[in-house]
Amino acid sequence: MNYQHKSLAAGKWGRLPFIEQMANIGSEVERALNWKHKHNSVYSQKAFERALELIDLTRDSVKGFSRLKELSRAREAMVDYFSGTNQFKAAESSWKKYFSCFTYAARKNH
Repeated sequence: MNYQHKSLAAGKWGRLPFIEQMANIGSEVERALNWKHKHNSVYSQKAFERALELIDLTRDSVKGFSRLKELSRAREAMVDYFSGTNQFKAAESSWKKYFSCFTYAARKNH
């Protein structure tokens, strides 16, 4: 696989705490949303692909069924929102709200 986050894929990502991983995924989702809002589908798609890559790296490093289940559902909903028909009726605000909790917690821990 051709990773965009090569150093993270090489093992660095798995050493990050789960909250920081989710905050970083949220950053890519925010970028995708911002570019989508600016009608730049190319940059939005690239940020979305980076977010998917980070979710996949997180799924590979996570332990516990509940986290794996949450990540899988989030990935499915993201694919539906950015590339599908949005059958789950997700909104931009719901993505921001979901990931902002992780961003806040990650910053608080530093």
